[in-house]
Amino acid sequence: MSLDRLEALLQRFSMNTRLFHSGVLCGSIDFGESDQCGYLHLVRRGPLEVRHRQERTIQIDQPTLLMYPRPMGHQFICDELVGADLVCASVEFAGGAINPIANALPSIVVTPLNELTMLSTTLELLFSEASTQQCGRQSVMNRLFEVVLIQLLRLAMQKGAVDNGMLAGLSHPQLQKALVAMHEDPAREWTLEALGDIAGMSRSSFANTFRDSVGQTPGDYLMAFRVGVAQDLLKRGRPLKHVAADVGYGSPVALSRAFKARTGMSPRDWLLRQA
Repeated sequence: MSLDRLEALLQRFSMNTRLFHSGVLCGSIDFGESDQCGYLHLVRRGPLEVRHRQERTIQIDQPTLLMYPRPMGHQFICDELVGADLVCASVEFAGGAINPIANALPSIVVTPLNELTMLSTTLELLFSEASTQQCGRQSVMNRLFEVVLIQLLRLAMQKGAVDNGMLAGLSHPQLQKALVAMHEDPAREWTLEALGDIAGMSRSSFANTFRDSVGQTPGDYLMAFRVGVAQDLLKRGRPLKHVAADVGYGSPVALSRAFKARTGMSPRDWLLRQA
């Protein structure tokens, strides 16, 4: 089994970033929740006021990373003459709301750039590329934003910055081994004993620690992960009977039962809503 805590997730649930703004922004601009994507904003120079409908207003006065992993309406307000200098990208996680990476992150991430020393080389290259008009610039910027996202996930796990959910589990020195095993082989008939052995814990200790750290039982987490993988595969056109085997269900009926318990819909009805 690999010890890479992210590889299996990134292979099953890809993410896509796309640069859409680089330069000075003056006045105000709205980012609607109906856009159906997240955002990654790099504020090179402020000041900038960020308003939300229900969340707190954020005042940015220094170079800052601002990320919305899931759709969330927000508004930028800055001086109409001086403006603020930003580099911005849209963020789309494959599967949308079902993506376990997107769901594991806080609704808003706000971090001064001087605290992201791990990302300094990537950010320097990204800003350098943003200031040029060389051929292939858009593609390079898109990929650099993806690297920033992966490095942010690394940093969150290394610092234990998320105290509940999948990333908290992947930060735990023992639980991470069991989570990686489930991510790499969701079709296996996992038991508490087997997962506890991988984590180096007793059955009861593993179950309790998992629930406290991840926020759900191992069984519930595994079912949610399997259904998420199934949704992603179904959207890619894989037949239901093959998807059922891919994610550890003995028949399409068994998968459909779990699918409906998790989403409230059959796989067929869910797919029709994605069209």
